[in-house]
Amino acid sequence: MKRRLASYGVSAGAVLYLLLMPALPAVAQEGKVSESGPSKSKTQPVPKGGPAPRTADGHPDLSGVWFPGTAGGFTFNAALRRQFDAQATPEEPPPFQPWAAAKIKAMTATDYELGRASVNCLPRGVPGMFMIDPYPIQLVQTPGLFVQLDELNNNWRVVHTDGRPHDPEPDPSFNGDEVGHWDGDTLVIDVVGIDERTWNNFTGWFHSDQEHVVERISRPSMNYLVYQVTIEDPKVLSKPWTSAPRVWTLGHEDLLEYFCTNNQDVDQYKALKSKESSGDANGNK
Repeated sequence: MKRRLASYGVSAGAVLYLLLMPALPAVAQEGKVSESGPSKSKTQPVPKGGPAPRTADGHPDLSGVWFPGTAGGFTFNAALRRQFDAQATPEEPPPFQPWAAAKIKAMTATDYELGRASVNCLPRGVPGMFMIDPYPIQLVQTPGLFVQLDELNNNWRVVHTDGRPHDPEPDPSFNGDEVGHWDGDTLVIDVVGIDERTWNNFTGWFHSDQEHVVERISRPSMNYLVYQVTIEDPKVLSKPWTSAPRVWTLGHEDLLEYFCTNNQDVDQYKALKSKESSGDANGNK
């Protein structure tokens, strides 16, 4: 497929429609549209493809271009975009402390939009680069380094995997202060110092300056990658939260150039929020 176009969120002109309907599932809000049409859409899950390749130092080689779900590429098929089976590997909701749950419950659809990285042209950060990214990613693995390149906003990160410790006083950043090590055949990335402007999902999961993220990435077979994350946040969560193992599949396409530029949606959403604060969505008191 030569072109992927985003349908992330909606324009400000459609916000009133959003305010009158329940929140859509993330997969519905974060779909893709292709100028190539459905004929290019994947229709079957890719096979496992045999054992994963290994690098010269014996670790599974995580390198490749990976698509979320089981299609190994772009697809309109929602079942193939799904990254885990909720019945086979159920995922508990985040265990928010009462004050945090109340804050999120009070958010409106406009608040959700104003908090979204895509509306603000901000990086999704960690763990959003995996957890809330429906676009392909490219992983590059070398001895002592793990590199992740995201098609979405052309974000990237470099993680040292040579066993070094965290910076004792890290400056907050979108990807955080991250260090990696191998636990058998699983790459473990430990992340602290994450910028508080990032969310962990599309529906208001904010975090504090004490958030601690542990990512686990493995390649159980040639065509499959598995990502799982544990999030600790003593100021926002009542206990640590661990995601279901989420599946990505090997693709055979290059990443495309995708930048968020000249985005005026945030100003329109702020204007709408101002109207909400003084009355209803139409500005009526």
